[in-house]
Amino acid sequence: MTSNLATKLREGTKKAHTMAENVGFVKCFLKGVVEKSSYRKLVSNFYFVYSAMEEEMERHRQHPVLSKVYFSELNRKESLEQDLYYYYGGNWREQVAPSPAAQAYIQRIRDISNTEPELLVAHSYTRYLGDLSGGQILKNIAQRAMNLSSGEGTAFYEFEAIPDEKQFKAKYRQSLDELPIDDDMADRIVDEANAAFGMNMKLFQELEGNLVKAIGQMLFNSLTRRRSRGATELATGNS
Repeated sequence: MTSNLATKLREGTKKAHTMAENVGFVKCFLKGVVEKSSYRKLVSNFYFVYSAMEEEMERHRQHPVLSKVYFSELNRKESLEQDLYYYYGGNWREQVAPSPAAQAYIQRIRDISNTEPELLVAHSYTRYLGDLSGGQILKNIAQRAMNLSSGEGTAFYEFEAIPDEKQFKAKYRQSLDELPIDDDMADRIVDEANAAFGMNMKLFQELEGNLVKAIGQMLFNSLTRRRSRGATELATGNS
C-alpha cells in the first residue's frame, strides 16, 4: 500500500518545524551561541528520550508497520552515553535525570507504544530524519562554539553505520510510503509528528533560562575584566 506518508509528513510538519527552529535556544545555537552547561543538559534529556524510543521500537520490531521502519543503525543511545561520559565524567549516571519536559515526552512514547504503536513512526521520523539532515551542521557549530576537539562530545551526530546519509534518507522515505496503513492512520501519524515537534520545543524552552543566565554572566565577566583593565591602566599611567 502506498500512503504518500513521507510527503504528508514533510508538508504537514512544515509549520511545526519552523516554530521549533525559532525557539530562542535553537536560534542561539544556529548562530553559534552554545553554552556547555545548557548543552549537556540537552544531551542528558535526549539520552532518556532516545532510550525510551529505542526500547519501544525494539519491542515492536516484528510489528507489521514498525518493522518496516526499524533500522538499528539509527540508534543514538550508545552515542549519547559517550557524550554524557565526556561532559559529566565516569559517574554520569548518578548526575543526570530527565527534566519535566523530558518526562512528559517519555511518557507519551510509552503510552502510544502500549495503545497505538503505529504512532511511534512519527517519533522516529521527527528525531532521526532531523538528526541525519542537520547533524553535520550542528556538530560543526557545537565544536566551534564550545572549542571541542574533533570527536569529543559530538558522538550523537555521528552515524558510523550509515555511510551514505542521503541514500539512507531516500530509503527511509520509501519505507514510509510503503507502510501498510490507511489514510486515517497516515493523518494520525502526521498529527503525532506535530505533537513530537511540540515536545522537542518544550525541551529547548526549558533551557532558555539557563542560556540567558549564562550569556548574562559571560557579558558581566567581560565587562568586569574591561573595567579592571581600565582601572589598572589608570593607576599605572598607561591609559
